Amino acid sequence: MIDRAHLSTQTFGDADLAGEVLGLFVEQCSALLPLLGDPALGRDLRADYAHTLRGSALGVGADAVAGDCLALEACFRESRPEADALGGLAVSIDATVRAIAEWRP
Repeated sequence: MIDRAHLSTQTFGDADLAGEVLGLFVEQCSALLPLLGDPALGRDLRADYAHTLRGSALGVGADAVAGDCLALEACFRESRPEADALGGLAVSIDATVRAIAEWRP
């Protein structure tokens, strides 16, 4: 779920830095996923959150999360129903967070 070669390049091969970056990514996922599902926040703001999370996912090599964020952002921006895209993102985040928990430098 994480492209380790990409992450290593992004963190200059520093395993401690990679672990720290992954920890921050997990925290961001935990913070943003509930916001992405909150219709009270409005579609534009939720699209911005999806875009932000996508950038973070690309930075750590979480390609599945990034792809699902892109799909969800498009739903928000194009006023399409987002339930399926949000569900897909939740699944990819869960799998990625589990993979990160098992990650070893």
